[in-house]
Amino acid sequence: MSVISPPTARSFTVRYDCRVDKLITKGLVSMAVNPSGITPDEASQSAKEYICIWDTGSTNSVISRKVVDQCSLKPTGMTQIRSATETRLCETFLISIFLPNKVAIPSIRVAGVDGLSDCDILIGMDIIRLGDFAVTHYDNKTTFSYCHPSLRQIDFVNEKSVPEHSTKISRNSPCPCGSGKKYKKCCGKNTT
Repeated sequence: MSVISPPTARSFTVRYDCRVDKLITKGLVSMAVNPSGITPDEASQSAKEYICIWDTGSTNSVISRKVVDQCSLKPTGMTQIRSATETRLCETFLISIFLPNKVAIPSIRVAGVDGLSDCDILIGMDIIRLGDFAVTHYDNKTTFSYCHPSLRQIDFVNEKSVPEHSTKISRNSPCPCGSGKKYKKCCGKNTT
């Protein structure tokens, strides 16, 4: 009996020197990889590079008409796209996306649209939910990290964090006044 091993997890991290309002990576696009045909590594060699913006507010990923034309993609169907201002019918395409550090999404259905601004690919929740996604703004610098497939549950509430600095003096500690007595027998005598 053969055992099927889980796919190898791959991840990448993008660091910015300031707080940013757009999470941007580069991504390669090709026609979808056929599982019985070429491998993702072979497909990524012929893929073309584009600018991706990651958008947790977008249910599905979208590519620009430029990507469709340059990659000679063929439509696979139609879907309805909703934005804040309109609803429209758009063609769909089956593609492979190769993200930094060889993070590969070998086959995903995306919509092709005219008029994407600031990017060629909008990475939506259909890709984000396939892995672990974290954004931090520690020290006023944005760090964005993604791992595919998911490896663990990220829980900032239950993670052991750096203890906050406390100015409270323990009742059994030496008194900070320098008397040599315990705090509870000296300056802390009348505190509860």
